Amino acid sequence: MGVVSCMAGLVEGKRALVLGVASERSIAWAIAQRLAQEGATLALTYQNERLERNVRSLAERLPGTWLLPCDVSDDEQISRLSQELQSRWERLDILVHSVAFAKKEELSGRYVDTSREGFRLAMDVSVFSLVALCKALEPMMGAGSSVLTLTYLGSERVVPNYNVMGVAKAALEASVRYLSNDLGPQGIRVNAISAGPVNTLAARAIAGFTTMLQRVREVAPLRRNTEAEEVADAALFLLSDLARGVTGEVLYVDSGYHILGMV
Repeated sequence: MGVVSCMAGLVEGKRALVLGVASERSIAWAIAQRLAQEGATLALTYQNERLERNVRSLAERLPGTWLLPCDVSDDEQISRLSQELQSRWERLDILVHSVAFAKKEELSGRYVDTSREGFRLAMDVSVFSLVALCKALEPMMGAGSSVLTLTYLGSERVVPNYNVMGVAKAALEASVRYLSNDLGPQGIRVNAISAGPVNTLAARAIAGFTTMLQRVREVAPLRRNTEAEEVADAALFLLSDLARGVTGEVLYVDSGYHILGMV
């Protein structure tokens, strides 16, 4: 399971909120499991009633995990989430933001054909939600708290069909830097992981995703695809005190694919 698995209790006693768990394949679910293994108490969110049953069944695998509704495009729901957390927890040590969305029709063809509403929606759900959550939950966080979001290489390079989501991820990474500067004086760290393509439900909405996976296997320095568990281990590092001096960073977990030029 890797060297880090030998270090038990890296987040022992910490309280963690994880947004974005949708299925067993979710990166957010891999991170949630890793945090639980290392001693964190968890709260998970679900977007709506349609997703609640699946998320609840996963949450039940982690004893003591708390389940709350939150549609991150709704300020009232974010406010209620904050109030619920503050009613039960005195402090929030970890915030994991693994939330992104774009209409399926925006994830194929040309970026120039992106609709105004499609652009607005992608930015709202994929980027502003992190800002809104940090603002709402800041009163619960303090020295030693850590925020983590998930990004992708399409933020800085053109990836066919990634389109508006690539632009959203670029804005997300910029937000990580600005948030780290805003929250740093309180001792709150903000970082991102740029994961290689992982076969999740959301990723499969991107046209040509299977080809993307194959190409990474062929040319990435490690000659393999990224596994959700690898992302979770890197997340554990960034969210633990081992990374207490790291903020405003984007850590690549992509089998080295991002270092390549003509691929």
